[in-house]
Amino acid sequence: MTSPLLTRLRAEWAPSIPRELLAGAVATFALIPEVIAFSFVAGVDPSVGLFASFVISLVIAFTGSRPAMVSAAAGSVALVAAPLVQSHGLQYLFAAGLLAGAVQVLFGLLRLGVLMRFVSSSVRTGFVNALAILIFSAQLPHLAGAGIATWALLALGLALIYGLPRLGALLGWRALTAIPSPLICVVVLSVLSSALGLALPTVADLGQLPDALPVWGLPAVPASLETLRIVLLPALAIAMVGLLESVLTAAVVDELTDTPSDKNRECAGLGVANIAASCFGGIAGCGMVGQAVGNVKYGGRGRLSTLFAGVFLLVLMVALKPWVSQVPVIALVSIMVMVSAETFDWTSLRTLVRHPRLSSAVVLATVVVTLASHNLAAGVAVGVVLSGVFFAFKVARLLDVRCEDRDGDGATGRRTWRVSGQVFFASADAFVDAFDVLGAGQRSVRIDVSRAHFWDVTAVGALNKVVQRLRHHGCTVDVVGLNAASEVLIDRLGTGAV
Repeated sequence: MTSPLLTRLRAEWAPSIPRELLAGAVATFALIPEVIAFSFVAGVDPSVGLFASFVISLVIAFTGSRPAMVSAAAGSVALVAAPLVQSHGLQYLFAAGLLAGAVQVLFGLLRLGVLMRFVSSSVRTGFVNALAILIFSAQLPHLAGAGIATWALLALGLALIYGLPRLGALLGWRALTAIPSPLICVVVLSVLSSALGLALPTVADLGQLPDALPVWGLPAVPASLETLRIVLLPALAIAMVGLLESVLTAAVVDELTDTPSDKNRECAGLGVANIAASCFGGIAGCGMVGQAVGNVKYGGRGRLSTLFAGVFLLVLMVALKPWVSQVPVIALVSIMVMVSAETFDWTSLRTLVRHPRLSSAVVLATVVVTLASHNLAAGVAVGVVLSGVFFAFKVARLLDVRCEDRDGDGATGRRTWRVSGQVFFASADAFVDAFDVLGAGQRSVRIDVSRAHFWDVTAVGALNKVVQRLRHHGCTVDVVGLNAASEVLIDRLGTGAV
């Protein structure tokens, strides 16, 4: 009888070992062109990015929270790292990676992953769509000035990727559905290109591939305050960008698999992986949405697919280097085009016109800023800010202040203002303006706030201002209905007017 522990480990690591291995292999081929490309963006040799991707995948398979998620050395981290490499060299980049990893571990231990709850679904949609467009646009240089042979192989590659699973399902051939079609695409296009003697760019043309295993070693930088001054800000930027992309990637995989993950553990796990990568001569990395989507699409559900993606990458780059070097780049472009199409949220095009205009504006702003800056973190930051501003604007409009005259002829009797809604920095001015202080006369005034809530010091200041103005004009003011939270805030921050 299988023990509960073994059952849990099997579900977490490898629900289906063949599918995990094959899905991890697909993720590996999707990693190669992007890792090499972003290595050039960061100003480092391809081996630095490839070694880092191997180490990160290996470590985070054990330390991370999200099974089937793919993390590697790519993304906006490369953009942040480039200036440091140019100004101080590669060793300082490794030092920044160590510090960034430590910050990420601390972030996870302090359970600050909860902050990602402030990233709305509109921002996540914009993030995913912008990333899909960036992945696709990164393939265009490989197609610039391409000949008929290149376009023909691209068409054949896409036909194999999308057509073989459908053909296998139609004919009942399990082999065509069991083996991920991107792997078949790589083999077929490689054999065809070699057999026909086509002079096409190969993986070897992308850059010098590693010819040895990574070696452990601490960064060769002085242990001084000057070194800390140099690497501190880049390390914080690397840490924040990596955390943002990884947690958003985990959220995407959560939705695809309909399973939860611990974002705090994911943050700490990424930090451990980046520390390890830096000690093995690699650049820091983060979660990769496109590769994670491809992994899940082709059956990856457990940690084994993540682990194998890194191990297979090292095997390809070192042990099988002569064969991998001859793989035509167009085969990898075909896979990346598929990854781009699968990553893009096509339903968002329909919902863009049906959803509230402010939500759609957040999606578009996230996409536009990301594409303009080529920085996913910048796009998400703008999206989060806009979401907060729009939310505050909508909530502020829900504030309602109504005036009632009772117990008299309206000139000398009691006047009651009933307040409903949320009073905070965005609605405080509207709250003050709603009171006709001059028209109140010298009478008894009651302000009923039983249906209102005061959130911050600005709200408390607004209430105090109204009360002081009324008393200045000879009114007797009584504030009733304060809820417990508002009363505590007013007692703590108030000036004694209430």
